[in-house]
Amino acid sequence: MGDPKNISYQPTDGLSYDPSEDKYWDEEALGKEVERTFEVCHGCRMCFKYCDSFPDLFKLIDDKHDGDVTKLSREETDGVMDSCFQCKLCEVQCPYTPRDDHEFQLDFPKLVHRYQAIRYKKNGPTLQDRAMRDPDAAAGLARASLGMANVMNRVGLHRWFMEKVIGIHRDKLLPDFAGQTFSSWAAREDKIKDTPGSEAVLFQTCYVEHNEPDIGKDTVEVLERNGVDIGCVKGLNCCGMPAWERGDLELLRKKAKANLDLLEPHVDAGSKVLAINPTCSMMLRREYPELVEPADKARAQKIADAVQDPSEFLWSLRKEERFNTDFASSPDGKVAYHAPCHLRTQGKGFKGRDLLRKLPGVKPATVMECCGHDGTYAMRVEGFEPSQRIGKRSFEGMKEAETEIWATDCPLAALQFEQHAGVRPMHPMSLLAKAYRGESFKKPQLPSAAPSDEESKP
Repeated sequence: MGDPKNISYQPTDGLSYDPSEDKYWDEEALGKEVERTFEVCHGCRMCFKYCDSFPDLFKLIDDKHDGDVTKLSREETDGVMDSCFQCKLCEVQCPYTPRDDHEFQLDFPKLVHRYQAIRYKKNGPTLQDRAMRDPDAAAGLARASLGMANVMNRVGLHRWFMEKVIGIHRDKLLPDFAGQTFSSWAAREDKIKDTPGSEAVLFQTCYVEHNEPDIGKDTVEVLERNGVDIGCVKGLNCCGMPAWERGDLELLRKKAKANLDLLEPHVDAGSKVLAINPTCSMMLRREYPELVEPADKARAQKIADAVQDPSEFLWSLRKEERFNTDFASSPDGKVAYHAPCHLRTQGKGFKGRDLLRKLPGVKPATVMECCGHDGTYAMRVEGFEPSQRIGKRSFEGMKEAETEIWATDCPLAALQFEQHAGVRPMHPMSLLAKAYRGESFKKPQLPSAAPSDEESKP
């Protein structure tokens, strides 16, 4: 290892964020970039408040290694990398990134991905990797259980078994699997577009497809109420983020290729691609062009250029005559809105929040802190407790709005808030759909007193 006093902040000859390059997979080249990046972060310290990666790194350098980043062991480096859950906020905050065209070309989340990909390739998948890298496969097994998966996810003994075998924390609130997929509903309602040419097509995401199809139904309803010719596409895969966060490039590329094959004809015909979950829109918009096979990069970029968030697309219509503000009901006053990390990293603003301002009398209170869920991180034994600690500021921020109406564009963030803050936020599209339909936003009043034991006997 080199003299720490002479570690340059300039990129080494090991710099690579492209898995198509041979040196991306070279461990020696990776080591040079890890050392340089740690030295830059050690000198900057702007990102101390996000995940545990940076506090852990700084503590090791300061308290154990006397400021010398070259003394970190492999196990210590593993710990720093494993604490990153890819919220991307450090990349948003960092002044030294390729996005800013800075000479340092530093992207900590991509460095972590590279580190995890090399380790995955070298060691192979763990049982936890196999269980959590493919939501489509997991959902297929759950539906085959005819509802028993949802039941068993609430049984203490089963959850203890899941924790011991695949590392999903026994206390983590898990989403139910829907009995009917979003695609099945779309086919039944004649929403599938076999012939390209609609104004926009929906990338419903694996979560909406398998867990909360109502978010997709609400999104279709809101867009149709605004005169949008919206179509659905049969056979879409998970975006691949659960695989890639574990370093499985092969599965990511397989999922991405399948999605590109399905979406390309629609984009070629002029359709926008509206991805409901911010993580998925980030993957399609920012990650696919850099991670897919070289032969697929041009079309991945073409599709990335067509990707939008549904709220972003609807907001672009606000000055058109078809933009519909004929709401039959509205929340009373304030709505607490949480800005998801993966929406922030796309740099397109918070159009879901802005649309809520179109509801009569609504003033959204915006919370920008990370909720700590971040993909599968909060589900794992090693991530469950840190996710609560990291998300605490967001829980408190939402509560400070002093309203029961919460909103977020991220369905997994909604789970996190439900478990640790006591309120389940709605997706902005669901909130708008509810307002169009004239449904009440007031929660039903609970009885003033619970019945006595005698009164509750059958």
